[in-house]
Amino acid sequence: MQRRPVRRVSLGLVMTAVGLLAPAAALAQLQPQRPQGQIPDRGRPTESSDETPIFDYDAYVPGIWEFEWRVPESPLGSGGLIEGTEVYSDSADGRYDTSRIDARGPDGPFTTESRIVYLADQKVFVRYDTDSRGFDVFRVGRVGGDLGGFYTIHYETPPFEVHGQQVQLRMTTRLVSPVHDRVEARISIDGGPFTNVGNAWWTKHLPGVTTPQ
Repeated sequence: MQRRPVRRVSLGLVMTAVGLLAPAAALAQLQPQRPQGQIPDRGRPTESSDETPIFDYDAYVPGIWEFEWRVPESPLGSGGLIEGTEVYSDSADGRYDTSRIDARGPDGPFTTESRIVYLADQKVFVRYDTDSRGFDVFRVGRVGGDLGGFYTIHYETPPFEVHGQQVQLRMTTRLVSPVHDRVEARISIDGGPFTNVGNAWWTKHLPGVTTPQ
């Protein structure tokens, strides 16, 4: 019986391959990972009786967000594109979180300083915004979610005055993931019907991670 020749692999080639693969594996471990949503791993398909996890503010909100919002003309300002960043920070007293918006719109740059309270047990958000364009906005919203890790906050404001007109807002924030938000807004002017004021997109800035648009 003819014996098959034994194929010998050079130890040098093996060591070279290991040397090439090791840095790649180490680099993969060092790469920042995108945050994951609140989808519990139950080891089985979800059922209608499963309880939706309470919204985790710390997992979804804090950080630096970039946004763009194309708006129509309204008492809040001229129509056109608004672009900017929003930075969420923990408060010093541990009670009120804060955020700051630095934006540029059709009427020029503006800022918004906000104080935020999230009552997790009541599933309620409270937010007070001070806008450099000359008005303050107080809004309260309830947060709901589903078993797929999608959460929605429905905000409504009491009427507030802007340049002699009474304005009221209804806003829906859809937290598609910990790195993507969509805001749908409607406005009522002087008690009139609510009309659309555009949809805004927020994307979290993650150093070293490419976030698809």
